[in-house]
Amino acid sequence: MSNTRLVTLSLVTAAGFALAACSPNTSTAEPTEVATTETVAPAERFFTADKFTYANYQEVVVKHAALDLDVNFDRKVLDGAVTLRFERLKPEAQTLTLDTKDLLIKAVALETEGGWMPADYTLADADSVLGSALNISIGTEAEHVRIIYETSPTAEGLQWLTPAQTAGKKKPYLFSQAQAINARTMLPVQDTPAVRLTYEASLRVPDGLLPLMSASQDGQDADGNWTFSMPQPIPSYLIAIAVGDIKFKAINDTIGVYAEDYILDASAEEFAETPMMEVANTELYGPYRWGRYDLIVLPPSFPFGGMENPRLSFMTPTLIAGDKSLTNVVAHELAHSWSGNLVTNASWRDAWLNEGFTSYVENRVMEELYGERRAVMEQVLDMEGLKRAISEAKRPELTHLKLPDDMAHPDDAFTLVSYLKGANFLFFLEDRFGREAFDPFLKAWFNDNAFQSVTTEDFIAYLHENLHKDNPDALTCAELDAWVYGPGLPSTARTPQSDAFDEVTGLLGTWLAGDSNGDEMLAASKEWSTHEWLHMLNSLDDFGDVGVETLDVLDETYAFTGTANAETAFAWYMQAIEGGYEPAYPALEEFLMTVGRGKFIYRLYGALKENGQAEMANRIFAEAKAGYHPIAQRRISDILAE
Repeated sequence: MSNTRLVTLSLVTAAGFALAACSPNTSTAEPTEVATTETVAPAERFFTADKFTYANYQEVVVKHAALDLDVNFDRKVLDGAVTLRFERLKPEAQTLTLDTKDLLIKAVALETEGGWMPADYTLADADSVLGSALNISIGTEAEHVRIIYETSPTAEGLQWLTPAQTAGKKKPYLFSQAQAINARTMLPVQDTPAVRLTYEASLRVPDGLLPLMSASQDGQDADGNWTFSMPQPIPSYLIAIAVGDIKFKAINDTIGVYAEDYILDASAEEFAETPMMEVANTELYGPYRWGRYDLIVLPPSFPFGGMENPRLSFMTPTLIAGDKSLTNVVAHELAHSWSGNLVTNASWRDAWLNEGFTSYVENRVMEELYGERRAVMEQVLDMEGLKRAISEAKRPELTHLKLPDDMAHPDDAFTLVSYLKGANFLFFLEDRFGREAFDPFLKAWFNDNAFQSVTTEDFIAYLHENLHKDNPDALTCAELDAWVYGPGLPSTARTPQSDAFDEVTGLLGTWLAGDSNGDEMLAASKEWSTHEWLHMLNSLDDFGDVGVETLDVLDETYAFTGTANAETAFAWYMQAIEGGYEPAYPALEEFLMTVGRGKFIYRLYGALKENGQAEMANRIFAEAKAGYHPIAQRRISDILAE
């Protein structure tokens, strides 16, 4: 792969610093003049340093994919063809290189004046992470290539559930997860966020099952084909599919919920405030550009809280708490319609441009809808999680916003550093420039870069040109360098404080010290939100080893073991594992057997191993593994093997 960089990046110093022509580690005394950033043609803006793709998109770029697939539950494969339309960025290019992983390539053909003709191609040896490069000879005139293929039953980007693994127990279920580089397990494609393409699809599924995609749901034609179209260009990781015994319930004319019948009504009620979130986003950051916004509640094995697939966010059932207390995840996935889906990181080294921006927007929307008190509580909880993630990082470079070029796997980008250090960087900028300036700046960023893939350095250049240049005293080079290219949490980070949490901590400390019988805390807790419960449980660590007897009293008083609120249950089971509170173990095991959300299960398995319960962890995993998503299976295997 070429090491050629963007023209804009040629102005960046060795450390990648691009604001005000500063070199790294300069004094914070006075910001200096900025160098002029060159304007580059669209073709030149393609980022060519994505180590996680084989694609030669700097020479030939795929612009559209047309899928024609059978969804075969008996064999657990997608079987059919994809037709790709491509454009040559270099007129002399005669090879198209695509990413594939565990795909069976049956035939390749080019469209010519005489019709479809077989094309020469090679499939390279497989790499365990990247898969295999598919090199196709495209000659000098062709613009379309058709690849007949099928996926593997063990494709990491697809989970096939038997009827027994679903709630209804009668029909099978399929759902995909393409982020970060699993689109290549679903179709041959240039699987990098630097490339955006439109797509359409024609699917055939067994009778009685409903297929959905991250696209306009165009319905079923007379031949039984379900058709879909995505006219807006998206990166490949946003191509998504779900097929199952799925029902629909509208929330309003443009927003609704898909789910299995058992959870449909509860999901629609839980997510009823989504239209308010869309209005808040639109008022802050500009129009929603994707048509409908629907959500689908997937089976429990879905390994994430949510996935921002355009027009159809995938959601975990662990959000259905009955009190709308966990809907910040909905706000997060909806916010991706601006940050991530509309303006996309050009490589996974720049993942904070997706996740940090989205976490910031999420919190702003929660403040708009539910007030500053709730938004600040979420900021405090997030800061606690960020500090833990930084302390647990395998190496300092993985706590930079601009991640190192030697990441072993793109999943390394999806830690709380990208999410929450990224969000706190934007809070820092908001504090320095003021909301009255920062809000229109961020809105303009989304509008000016709509449907583009961008780098960290693109953002820094845009920040200077559109905000910092007119407010030079608001930000120094060294401060920006510390946030973007430095480890850990800079000293300039906001320190959120919650009066509600201070009250919780005070009551807990008084009780643990033996200065009260707990009646005051019990009375106050009847009005607590999920956020206050989480703070109480997380605060136990601040008081040292509280002991099994204390955990027993807490459990008897508040009935934590077996609680239906997944966030509270997770926090409690972490305390139970660390404190050796064995009465919680059966419910913990049930939780691990029935919940596949990585946020919870990865840390629980890790805590079991670290606290002398490796045998228990391995036993549960052996039994639960078949019900976990392939991504979760790989991650937990790595955790238990460390």
